[in-house]
Amino acid sequence: MKSALISSALFFAMAGPAFAAQTAISTSTVSTSTDNGNNLTVTNSSIIDNSTTTTNSVIAFNMVVSQAARNCLPNAQAQVQIESSGTAEEMVISATGLPPNTDFDFFVIQIPNAPFGLSWYQGDLQSDSNGNALQHFRGRFSVETFIIAPGVAPAPQIFNNPPFPDANQNPETFGPDGKTLGPVQTYHLGLWFNSPADAQKNGCANTVTPFNGEHNAGIQVLNTSNFPDNAGPLLQLQP
Repeated sequence: MKSALISSALFFAMAGPAFAAQTAISTSTVSTSTDNGNNLTVTNSSIIDNSTTTTNSVIAFNMVVSQAARNCLPNAQAQVQIESSGTAEEMVISATGLPPNTDFDFFVIQIPNAPFGLSWYQGDLQSDSNGNALQHFRGRFSVETFIIAPGVAPAPQIFNNPPFPDANQNPETFGPDGKTLGPVQTYHLGLWFNSPADAQKNGCANTVTPFNGEHNAGIQVLNTSNFPDNAGPLLQLQP
């Protein structure tokens, strides 16, 4: 699992000095379990924060090349580490094997492959001249990550160009009975080319997808399809 883990020093550097300063890990109470099939490591440790002891979890896992990019970017991959402070999570993504000097868009998604389900735009990754990219996000990335729509409401229409103009209202989310309100858990991750032209330049299909801020992205490059559709890696972080 050495390749799947980002060092603690790197994690805290990316998470920021304020987070590192208020959090001390008691290494005497650390326990780790590893699922080699999914390249997943879960670490439970005792956290001391302003004299209050709580239980914290850290997970580290791999993202794999998508079906769409398997032939054109066979060496693309990423390692992800997520640590919870209890109130929020810090996620660090380290990707390699990408085209150099290229923009990508990162999403939390319902399932790893098409049709992807409900999807939440997190931000961008920019590869360097060697095709490596590093990014940090703070949010809710755990067993409690979900999307809910208690009812249908009007939605702003800002990006109206085809082929994916903004919807003018949201769909309602229902529980198993199809009648009562139901949240949708979203435990998978995906990375897309920001531009179909960039994808084509690197030998990939120039298919247009809605997975960037203006809804004119390229194909998916990485995802977490190394985990089951209904049990993505974020499910394993249970602070």
